[in-house]
Amino acid sequence: MQLKLNIFPKLIVLFISIFLISNVMAYEEPQYTVIKKNSVYEIRYYKDRLAVQTTYNSDGGGFRKLFNYISGSNKRSNKKNIMTSITESEKIAMTIPVTQTEEGKKMVMQFYLPSNYTIESAPIPNDSKVKIVHIEGGYFAVIQYSGRSTEKNFIKHKRILREKLIDDGIEIKSKGIKATYNGPFTIPILRRNEAMFKINIK
Repeated sequence: MQLKLNIFPKLIVLFISIFLISNVMAYEEPQYTVIKKNSVYEIRYYKDRLAVQTTYNSDGGGFRKLFNYISGSNKRSNKKNIMTSITESEKIAMTIPVTQTEEGKKMVMQFYLPSNYTIESAPIPNDSKVKIVHIEGGYFAVIQYSGRSTEKNFIKHKRILREKLIDDGIEIKSKGIKATYNGPFTIPILRRNEAMFKINIK
């Protein structure tokens, strides 16, 4: 009887995590083509895409600004007739992954915009520190790992990826990009995290 009671809470946690993962998997993710795959990393080709971006100090603050934007802290001009322009806000669906990278002494965080948006149709952020950016497509080397989305875990896998790319003679064109796919309530062993570099393929 005691054994069953001990197992019950673990089953609840497992079911909740599966539910959260299912919800995350329903979120839109930028489409890519896998060009090559080995035991350490895979090379993907991404097309051009749009993102909403903010720059922040290492003490955080980026996520809240971007979440506020997709939650309606924005404006769009809906021209219903020639004489009148009605300004409205718009809620935008969350996508995956959330990406982070360094820019000088600052950090940059990005949410990708759903594919139905263009640079013209994307709502304008209310916060001047939030920008709509065009991300140029290209080839990216990606290593995937589970566990917590900590800086220590990211640095470890970024180093593994960088060393393997250098060994393979592949030119790295960007700083490391941290990609997070799951929320904080997902069991660490079931999380999907990635470290990425933009690369040059000859």
